[in-house]
Amino acid sequence: MRIGELAKATGTTPRALRHYEQAGLISSERSANGYRGYHERAVVRVRNIRYLLAAGLTLDDVRVFLPCLDGDVAATPPSGRGLRVALERLAVLDERIATQTAARDRLAAALRRNASREPAPPAPADRRQPTAD
Repeated sequence: MRIGELAKATGTTPRALRHYEQAGLISSERSANGYRGYHERAVVRVRNIRYLLAAGLTLDDVRVFLPCLDGDVAATPPSGRGLRVALERLAVLDERIATQTAARDRLAAALRRNASREPAPPAPADRRQPTAD
């Protein structure tokens, strides 16, 4: 299967597939003309990679799950190491969310303070120039 076919079958892009390959998550064989060729089982592997990425893991995190990427990742219980990686990633995401929520709250409070001090801005003026009759 060529890279475009794999991309279409998995809902991703050839660029993403090359990135996964560079990260060591998938592999291909080069044909005589230099095109990448992928085995049919790469479809399951790429879908699993995308599933884990969509869950918030990074490509480095996904490497921990290499032994189960060719099966049903969603139904397979994670290893102890996989569970630790997922819990660490969850903590990172929780911290990012807390930081962003605090920033949003500060901005909203500043806007409320500003709105109570200043009158509403005037409506835009008519930009037409008077014409000489």
